[in-house]
Amino acid sequence: MEINYIELLALIFGVVSVWFNAREIVWGWPTGIVGTVLSGILFWEVKLYSDLILHVFYVILGFYGWYEWLYGGRQSGGRQSGGRGKQELKVSLLSRQRMWVLLILGLLGLGGFGYFFDRFSDADLPYWDAFTTSFSFVGTYLLARKKLENWILWIVVDTVAAGIYLYKELYLLSLLYFLYLGLATYGFVNWRKSLREEKKAAY
Repeated sequence: MEINYIELLALIFGVVSVWFNAREIVWGWPTGIVGTVLSGILFWEVKLYSDLILHVFYVILGFYGWYEWLYGGRQSGGRQSGGRGKQELKVSLLSRQRMWVLLILGLLGLGGFGYFFDRFSDADLPYWDAFTTSFSFVGTYLLARKKLENWILWIVVDTVAAGIYLYKELYLLSLLYFLYLGLATYGFVNWRKSLREEKKAAY
């Protein structure tokens, strides 16, 4: 079997990115952007244009998250870091109101994507696929805002995605998402510890 080096590099950058994010290391964003661009090149080569368009939005969210982690703490009392006016974002919890707004937006995305691909394409499992797509956007936004709940959402999304790939007999991809599931669990535990330490420091 011929090795696709773009696919291999995209995988490596993707795993490294999630590892950095779980450790609250800002380099997770630039490595994630590189991995997303490489995936976009791969989708262009195999003519998966809808996936390519989605990855363009992931790149935009990547730059947003990178900026927020470095400077977004100015609005929420984040940690002062090196560089003038630079204040890193700290881990926080999602408000109940915003949680419901994002849940509704995710469900609307699920319904919209699912209906479109079910009605106008030959997509398999359109609504399950739409679920992972829609809530991946929500999860990336929550990650960018350093909300602890992002990891809970990623645990759910990665579980569903791993199940989809198992069903489609894409075993290596399924294995990758089980790895992401483990990293998401680790990220939740690590960020919850960080949140507790922040609260203790505030008293």
